[in-house]
Amino acid sequence: MKLAFISDIHGNAIALETVLKNLEEQKIDRVFVLGDLCYRGPEPKRSLDLVRSLNTEVIKGNADEWVVRGVLEGEVPVQALELMNKERDWTVSQLDSSDIDYLKNLPTSISSEVEGVTIHAFHATPDSLFDVVLPDANDNQLLSSQMSGEDADVYIYAHIHKPYIRYIDGKVIINIGSVGLPFDGLAKASYGIVEVKDGNITTSIQRVSVDLEKVTAAYDQVNYPNAEMMKRIVRNGKI
Repeated sequence: MKLAFISDIHGNAIALETVLKNLEEQKIDRVFVLGDLCYRGPEPKRSLDLVRSLNTEVIKGNADEWVVRGVLEGEVPVQALELMNKERDWTVSQLDSSDIDYLKNLPTSISSEVEGVTIHAFHATPDSLFDVVLPDANDNQLLSSQMSGEDADVYIYAHIHKPYIRYIDGKVIINIGSVGLPFDGLAKASYGIVEVKDGNITTSIQRVSVDLEKVTAAYDQVNYPNAEMMKRIVRNGKI
């Protein structure tokens, strides 16, 4: 069984379409989506429609929560709060009430068992949509923040837009990066694959080339608030 985990699309429907085509080429059996579907990209509605068309398990990310209720003081730097809420309001203007309800009612974790291998997936940590756990966290930090609570063989999260794979105490922990806004300096969409066969586990991070000029042009075409900053992130693969 070959599973794909995608996340952090952030309204970048062009990148999502490219990744979905790559999933077909990889002959993926099941796809899971770990949140942050619409906000901060030029095509929130199309991105959400593409995700919903997958008819698969989808969980909520912090950016989905922001779309539902706005960005609150203390969640982002003070100087960014007003602008990020302008971006949020623009995103909401592109969606309808059923889209908002869909985001509001998303669950916050996925637990799955495949051929005896258990997988626990969530957006940021099992207890938070917002906490940041970076690739250089030490083993004890990962054990306490990401691998406590529910016992599993494989732990998968997103949120930080910086993919990695680590092995701790016989367990696997994976960050799958971002489809729409990678932050690790490699301006290619990122997602994770977990393949289970005869009780064996193979994991990998896939990087997929996206038409960046088409993406950046889309920000201008829709008069996106904060377009220049977002285009720079897309082109450079980092903040």
